[in-house]
Amino acid sequence: MTVRTRFAPSPTGLLHIGNARAALFNFLYARHHGGKFLLRIEDTDRERSTQQAVDVLFDGLAWMGLTPDEAPVFQSTRQARHAEVAHHLLAQGLAYRCFCTPEELQQMREQAAAEGKPPRYNGYWRDRDPAEAPPGAPFTVRIRAPREGETVIHDLVQGEVRVANAELDDMIILRGDGTPVYQLAVVVDDHDMDITHVIRGDDHLTNSFRQAMIYRAMGWELPAFAHLPLIHGPDGAKLSKRHGAQSVVEFRDMGYLPEALNNYLLRLGWGHGDAEILSREEQIRLFDLDGVGRSASRMDYVKLQHLNGVWLRQAEDARLTEEVAARLAGRPGVTLDDTVRARILQLMPGLKERARTLVDLADSAAFLGRHVPLDCDAKAEKLLTPEAREMLGLLARDLAVIEPFDAPAIDAALRRFAEHHGHKLGQVAQPVRAAMTGTTTSPGIDATLAALGRDEVMARIGAVAR
Repeated sequence: MTVRTRFAPSPTGLLHIGNARAALFNFLYARHHGGKFLLRIEDTDRERSTQQAVDVLFDGLAWMGLTPDEAPVFQSTRQARHAEVAHHLLAQGLAYRCFCTPEELQQMREQAAAEGKPPRYNGYWRDRDPAEAPPGAPFTVRIRAPREGETVIHDLVQGEVRVANAELDDMIILRGDGTPVYQLAVVVDDHDMDITHVIRGDDHLTNSFRQAMIYRAMGWELPAFAHLPLIHGPDGAKLSKRHGAQSVVEFRDMGYLPEALNNYLLRLGWGHGDAEILSREEQIRLFDLDGVGRSASRMDYVKLQHLNGVWLRQAEDARLTEEVAARLAGRPGVTLDDTVRARILQLMPGLKERARTLVDLADSAAFLGRHVPLDCDAKAEKLLTPEAREMLGLLARDLAVIEPFDAPAIDAALRRFAEHHGHKLGQVAQPVRAAMTGTTTSPGIDATLAALGRDEVMARIGAVAR
């Protein structure tokens, strides 16, 4: 058997973090077993399923590196096939026409509630002759649910789960306008796509019992089910906006790397010993469903940020330079030309050591593209005392003649200057840093000056020195 998994989102405008984790688990399971990962867009809700929403899904999955192995299937294009299956069940006597009006259905629900029973359809038309219905009356098509026994699903995460068939009513599979319902469409699509493993959130567990009825009525083999515990907020409540970012696009815009988000989502509900930092290759090699826990996971934004910092430090400097440039483009007061890009690239080894996100990285690199005179923050302004400004004027003479103007030579020059004038190195370096960046933080001052280049360094000192 070739493993075939699928990610089947509804395009509603966001790739929620819970759905993203389900997509990742489907992708990794298929890759681990040498199978295929497929994508199906469940776009039967035409009002909510816009092209923009579909594009957001594609964009998010591509950013995460979760590329399907076959062309995406759009559920809305398959309604004729879904209806065909419903009519087959109708012809076989495994489904029937229900002529109940909305008012009659409401009355059934109210009566059930009054009797302390779940508000279910009572099977009124299950064994009645359709000829008893008024001529031309609209109808839905309902499946004949088994009345006795129980339905058992051997879930690869939850274990054996079961429900009494008496708890399952004769659900609608075709609406009154002839369109298929979600439960039917999902089963037909999974069967026709040869899906072997349905890996999704455990909020779908009750759906699996209903969908099993359709599989068995059609004589189709059920896929293996694996229902993943949901992701909650740090406080254990359902993840919501008040907890912070919820969608993949939000995390991307906040400066997280896809490697970090993938790594974090993998470890959110799955474990392999003490392994924490895992490359995509290691994830594929190690991932299997027996490592997925049954309890809900809690988002830990602090841990995600720490993990992102780890991945930032491992990322290539050229790639990070492009990411930073994209975030600085159009920022007021910042020029972004080839010279500034070269400065960012040269200083990137030092810049990324302190950063936790790409936003941090862009903020810390922005000074490389600013013009003199710089706007200094309060702490930097405090360092630039009259004495410090006078010292910078003296230092400029030494920096003007350094050859070559690189970090080792600059470091040696600063140390000589400090010793000659009876200062500690920090007493020289901090005012220099304030003059160069307008702040009190930067990578090593020698590397910072080297990245700016002699001409820019002299210009920035000249703007503050006396």
